[in-house]
Amino acid sequence: MEPQHISLNKYISDTGRCSRREADKLIEAGRVRINDVIAKKGNRATAMDKVYIDDILVTNETKQVYLAFNKPVGVTCTSDPNDADNIISHLNYKERIFPIGRLDKMSQGLLLLTNDGDIVNKILRAGNYHEKEYVVTVNKPIDNAFIKSMAAGVPILDTVTNPCKVTKLDEFTFKIILTQGLNRQIRRMCEYLDYRVRTLNRVRIMNINLEGIAYDSWRYLTETEISGLMDMVKDSKK
Repeated sequence: MEPQHISLNKYISDTGRCSRREADKLIEAGRVRINDVIAKKGNRATAMDKVYIDDILVTNETKQVYLAFNKPVGVTCTSDPNDADNIISHLNYKERIFPIGRLDKMSQGLLLLTNDGDIVNKILRAGNYHEKEYVVTVNKPIDNAFIKSMAAGVPILDTVTNPCKVTKLDEFTFKIILTQGLNRQIRRMCEYLDYRVRTLNRVRIMNINLEGIAYDSWRYLTETEISGLMDMVKDSKK
């Protein structure tokens, strides 16, 4: 039986080195070799091949790690060392990990981090409709028209947001459950309706919630949470 060929970016992400997107950047920069040949984007590899990044052999011996972090305001969801507020330096975790998705700098709340590049791509793929729940406070009293408009869809970024679940919690606070991930989506939706976000706190991603995680603290996902997460993305399609 011939060895199975998989895309090079998946081969790299499966080792926990980085996400597929970051792997593509490394390949395009000429930093990746398959055996003795400089790799090109679109190359494939097998278990029989030796893949190197910057002349360092990439192996698949890294244990997969899944963290839930209560991100504070002021931390950016990037691994760029040139950003003094980047999340990787802030956490200073003992192994290389990267965030699943983003939460803008002035927002706080739940963020998942991992070294499992495959699950990152499954969660982020458009059209998978994975729920994310937020609690938001705004600058003026919320009326029924605001709740109905937010739930029905708001025109931003040359599109109209998908219908979503919105619940008023008190005079200035609402809960919203999204299945999209547009850039600064909630803030833009509120601004379109002449409201300004004061605080934005993500409290749930899919089956993982923020309960019990102190501000600017993290914990490992439980086996039950990991199993549930894997089950929810098992049919994720490109």
